[in-house]
Amino acid sequence: MPRHFVDLFSLEPQLANRLIDRALVLKRRPPGERPLLLQGRCLGLLFEKPSMRTRVSFEAAITRLGGSAIFLRGDDVGLGVRESVVDFARVISQYVDALAVRTYSHKTVEDLAGAASVPIINALSDAAHPCQAMADLMTIRELRGSLAGKRLVFVGDGNNVARSLAVGSALLGVQFMLTCPTGYAFPQEFLARYTAAFPGSPPALEHDPRAAVAGADVVYTDVWASMGQEHEAESRRSDFASFQVNDTLMSLAAKDAIFLHCLPARRGEEVVSAVLDGPQSQVIPQAANRLHFQVALLEWLLAGETSLGDRS
Repeated sequence: MPRHFVDLFSLEPQLANRLIDRALVLKRRPPGERPLLLQGRCLGLLFEKPSMRTRVSFEAAITRLGGSAIFLRGDDVGLGVRESVVDFARVISQYVDALAVRTYSHKTVEDLAGAASVPIINALSDAAHPCQAMADLMTIRELRGSLAGKRLVFVGDGNNVARSLAVGSALLGVQFMLTCPTGYAFPQEFLARYTAAFPGSPPALEHDPRAAVAGADVVYTDVWASMGQEHEAESRRSDFASFQVNDTLMSLAAKDAIFLHCLPARRGEEVVSAVLDGPQSQVIPQAANRLHFQVALLEWLLAGETSLGDRS
């Protein structure tokens, strides 16, 4: 059976740490010293949603490993409309060595993983964004030397990024907190799965952003209205008005706190330019680490356990 990367619930803490270790090793190596473990291999990219960072970072990642990529737009494929998910999964498995999927429905990723004979990678769904979260945690490890005990506050709704960060944090010993207005917390289905995977308390929740951010090591935010929620944009601007990450809010965090954002950002809404461009912001190294984590992920999915052995 192929390995898949659908969400972080199926990841063991040891493997999560090893993937980050490997990504950091590969990032430090000069281009000529990186092993081309995937020469002749092909990564398929099926995107129902537009993207710059996700598409380019995956295409660059497979190229760095000696392979190539084929990009498929959702409209071209007509997944579930012109062709069933099962038929598509079986056929595409004959053409590519792995498939990264950026889709509206998490069930699409799960159905593809159930039918494909090659690894399926969740490049974003409505329920999870595991590659983003792992690159984020890699960034914190790189900047702070350790993840254990660090306090990460996500300022925004319980969206796909927040969910994957909550799970990744639980795996790697990070203290995660969501701060949001009433009515925007994690859905019950996610909380049930989280508490089953990590018995005990659910992810910490605080409705006062000032209380939440006080003393935080990492302050993270995302757009208030994600793709597909444009019709809610006006009401969300009103509901989240007091949750903007600005100089005042950042001043409550730890003195050496870092600011993260998965981008693209709506300047002047969820974050002000003074923070996004300020000395605490690490959004550009964070974006760069999407590439480096995905190199390590593709190695592991297609080259196996031996790819994670070198930590020098």
